[in-house]
Amino acid sequence: MNQYFDYAASTPESPEVSELMNPWHAEIFANPSSVHPEGLKASKAIQLAREIIAEKIGAFPSEIIFTSGASESNNMAIKGIAFKNIEKKGHIITSSIEHKCIINTCIYLQSIGFDVTYLTPDNDGVISVKSVLNAIKDNTILISIHHVNNELGTIQNIRDIGSIGFERNIPFHTDAAQSFCKLDIDVDDFNLDMLSLSGHKIYAPKGIGALYVRNAREVGLIPLIHGGGQELGLRGGTSPTPLIVGLGAAVENFPESKCPQHFEFEEKIKDYNFIRNGNSPAVSTIWNITFSTDEEAKRFTNEQPWLISQGSACNAMANTPSHVLTAIGLEEAQARRTYRISLPPYHITC
Repeated sequence: MNQYFDYAASTPESPEVSELMNPWHAEIFANPSSVHPEGLKASKAIQLAREIIAEKIGAFPSEIIFTSGASESNNMAIKGIAFKNIEKKGHIITSSIEHKCIINTCIYLQSIGFDVTYLTPDNDGVISVKSVLNAIKDNTILISIHHVNNELGTIQNIRDIGSIGFERNIPFHTDAAQSFCKLDIDVDDFNLDMLSLSGHKIYAPKGIGALYVRNAREVGLIPLIHGGGQELGLRGGTSPTPLIVGLGAAVENFPESKCPQHFEFEEKIKDYNFIRNGNSPAVSTIWNITFSTDEEAKRFTNEQPWLISQGSACNAMANTPSHVLTAIGLEEAQARRTYRISLPPYHITC
């Protein structure tokens, strides 16, 4: 029987989340912007979820903007700052191993006149703080470096990167889709101005995420979606009450310890010859491994009925090596015997 070990791509909706969402689908279905009692109930439920998420990262509830997921949140953060500076354009610092939604957003912004620096990681997938500092220009308008890499599991030093941005009054954004709830995050401690998160990485439903925006009422982000004033006017569209309730429930019920699958995997993987990539430091739930030979890789895939990825889910249909593996120096032959095994997420204090 196949065993699912692709949790970095997506998690199931947990039973606790499903149970708390159910009433909001058909029983209390009013539009939360309506001012009658049923609409006010929905609005109150959304506010509660906003408070839960804000408390998790040390933010104010008014700084949490709900979106459809981390891809939209990342686009909203980067384009929101860029479009605010559309006349003079400006310079953006990011890395060459970001999620594809950030890479492609920056490529688009380059096509309309923005300058983008893509920082190269070391062989462990770490973006050095010094490289961020050296990349800053007089017209730098944004730094965007992810917290945990979605293929390697590498944890970036966003605290020190955030300090660089804070000292120079440059907004700092991080994609925390792979770290939210799994690692301790404090937006003030990390000097974060924006943080993206996704529901379906933490046992919430697909189609829901959020963007933390420091001082969201005053920051002047340009919206991607104009609508009826929802989410402080930063993200139009009727708020999906069930999905938002589910996201809040997932945060409240996020597991604190390993499940048996972790111990089973850690025991079985010892039987194979491989190198673990990006292990400096990395979350324990993502293992990116390159087998010593093609034969060893075939033995592994034949013996273990695990549902895993080569690269990330976003790269799975491509016939070329992952941009992340290429960036850390793997040759094509090595990349083709490299797999990402991602275990059920749980909270890790680091």
